[in-house]
Amino acid sequence: MAAAPEERLDVLTAAGEKTGVSKPRSEVHRDGDYHRAVHVWIYCESTGELLLQRRADCKDSWPGQWDTSSAGHISAGDSSLFSAQRELHEELGIKLPVDAFELIFVFLQECVINNGTYTNNEYNDVYLVTTLTPIPLEAFTLQESEVSAVKYMHCDEYKNCLAKESGEYVPYDVNGQYGQLFTIIEERYKNDTESRSLTLQKQINCYAPIHLEPDLTSLSKGDREALEYILKASIVIDDIFYEQLWNSNRVLRDWLKARAESSSFDKLKWAYYSINKSPWSCLDENKAFLSTADSAVKLLTDATKPVSGWKGIEYRAAFPLNKPPGANFYPPDMDKKEFELWKCGLTDKEQKDATGFFTIIKRHDSSSSSSEAQTDGSDRTKASDDLFVVPYSKEYSSSLEKASELLQKASECSDSPSLKNLLRTKANAFLSNDYYESDIAWMELDSKIDVTIGPYETYEDGLFSYKSTFEAFVGIRDDAATSQVKLFGDQLQDLERNLPLDDIFKSDTVSAAPIRVINLLYNSGDVKGPQTVAFNLPNDERIVNERGTSMVMLKNISEAKFKHILKPIADACIREEQKGYVDFEPYYTHIVCHECCHGIGPHSIVLPCGKKSTVRMELQEFHSALEEAKADIVGLWALNYLMKKELLPQSLSKSMYVSFLAGCFRSIRFGLEEAHGKGQALQFNWLYDKGAFILHSDGTFSVDFTKVEDAVESLGREILTIQAKGDKHAAQSLLQSRATLTQPLRVALEKIEHMQVPVDIAPIFGTANKLFATFN
Repeated sequence: MAAAPEERLDVLTAAGEKTGVSKPRSEVHRDGDYHRAVHVWIYCESTGELLLQRRADCKDSWPGQWDTSSAGHISAGDSSLFSAQRELHEELGIKLPVDAFELIFVFLQECVINNGTYTNNEYNDVYLVTTLTPIPLEAFTLQESEVSAVKYMHCDEYKNCLAKESGEYVPYDVNGQYGQLFTIIEERYKNDTESRSLTLQKQINCYAPIHLEPDLTSLSKGDREALEYILKASIVIDDIFYEQLWNSNRVLRDWLKARAESSSFDKLKWAYYSINKSPWSCLDENKAFLSTADSAVKLLTDATKPVSGWKGIEYRAAFPLNKPPGANFYPPDMDKKEFELWKCGLTDKEQKDATGFFTIIKRHDSSSSSSEAQTDGSDRTKASDDLFVVPYSKEYSSSLEKASELLQKASECSDSPSLKNLLRTKANAFLSNDYYESDIAWMELDSKIDVTIGPYETYEDGLFSYKSTFEAFVGIRDDAATSQVKLFGDQLQDLERNLPLDDIFKSDTVSAAPIRVINLLYNSGDVKGPQTVAFNLPNDERIVNERGTSMVMLKNISEAKFKHILKPIADACIREEQKGYVDFEPYYTHIVCHECCHGIGPHSIVLPCGKKSTVRMELQEFHSALEEAKADIVGLWALNYLMKKELLPQSLSKSMYVSFLAGCFRSIRFGLEEAHGKGQALQFNWLYDKGAFILHSDGTFSVDFTKVEDAVESLGREILTIQAKGDKHAAQSLLQSRATLTQPLRVALEKIEHMQVPVDIAPIFGTANKLFATFN
């Protein structure tokens, strides 16, 4: 019988990037090539102990020494998470699901042992598995060629042994990178309930509670009946969004909610989680405010061989400290390079599906993954064929079938023709995964109940901005306010023709954009953290090119933000003689213009090589922030242009700039990890550097009206040109150099913090909640 081929490893650069080359394991260690491996630690909460394994005496590295619970190389073509699962199963006989593994850090080990014959330049993905109680030692099935024994050891004792460089243990520098293991565990389990409670309360206080109770008396009997089913469908949409954020997010939500009344601390955890819809704080650069120690407990009865009297492994459903950039749209251990290599091997149709709005990317059953399948005998590593595409209609089928049924019932009840059509086509789209017809129906909606429901925004896809999240907005149309803003939608083609952009990049087919003003009744799905005041949809470039876009303005949300946030910010930060310019009319008018300007400028583009593409596809993860900055700054330019045409009153000429300045400080408080906050920092710093914004010695700011117009136009031209050329490098450079928290911004934010101005609002849906109470 032929011997099994030697394991092959992907060769990395010194920076940890794949080179595309793989080599046999022995040659990698002979030549000192950089490569990847996994470390898995099992930690027991109740005893504070880590599980250690004693390496077999036959091992070629550190034989007979105590080491991590399990460890092993990542074979060529295999994923990190699969390797962690595989090593734990092979070495200890424990089979755990994906949600048991928490990636806590990456550790680079560089050393030479065995008299210079074995070089280990290894990037280790370090995973933590958290159990409530120790796993009985007799439950383990040890792989004799790898492991000779296992034992539990208290964290402090193990750390001390490493610090003393005891020869019984594989050496790790506890004062270096590997010390993170002990720091994370220590921070996670120290008894600091009082301190954490104070922090959570402070974070919750950043949101001003606002009661929303729009008037429903104008609704017909049929639309009132339809509203019940629409609201029920919106709750289903919320479930999908929780799942889109992280694979165990719904489990965490249900766990926290069930325990919310257990203590005041648990109540605070649930309250702040409900605002963020995840364990990561939107206002703190997505820093985790919870840890796996706060997470749900799951029981596995068959993860090991049976032990009499022991019910099985109780473990915490893990989530990472750092918010995954790809959310739950991609495998958690997939990086951009793996995706791009895989995509290159697809047909044009398959590539379109892979980068489409309404699909997720998954891995095939890990059992089919092997190094043999990923190499062809040469030194070149084949592109991974482990990934595959799943349409939303299949991935979220149970939820979408339920939502579809509810919208069909709502359609049957409604007596508004356009609403009936929207609800019917959206119900069909949930099942077919084709949203084109329903998006057209949404643009043509003309009813008292205004509904936006489905997958739209791509902010959560931090890898590529490809994948859309589900959301729902239900409101009551304000007919008077809608008629007042019609001007802006009608002027889009004229604005496009006169943009500060070379004519070659301009479009001559911009359509008038319908604008609907509503008072929000209820929202769900992707509305975590700061609340939106308006949106411009759809994002499908086909519809944008053919029909343009439509806008929805949330008037009661805008009014609440101006009253509770923008006005107090202006009082704290704006120079006394310019405070009077801060007014709701210019603030709201700029919001309208911002949304309009999403519909103009480059969308579908032609690259210098002649290839047709879109701005979103080319700028990828930089698209969202730059697009928000474009809509803001071009919106400001557009207001000035419309005033010069005498379509808007000249009284706005100064107030719009000062209100915009105050608004900069409001949006930047959302954090520079968020698209709006990042885009706003870019704009403020550009205008400040051009002398358009001035910081005075007393810490207040003002606008230099002689410089601001040119500064606005120059930034508009810069952003529009980057988009028109699809220049990702220029987009990255602009954001990295300008979208930063500069000293002037720090001055403003400190003043606002001192004044304890809320960062945003937290809607309380009074009218909707009363309706929910009446539903069966």
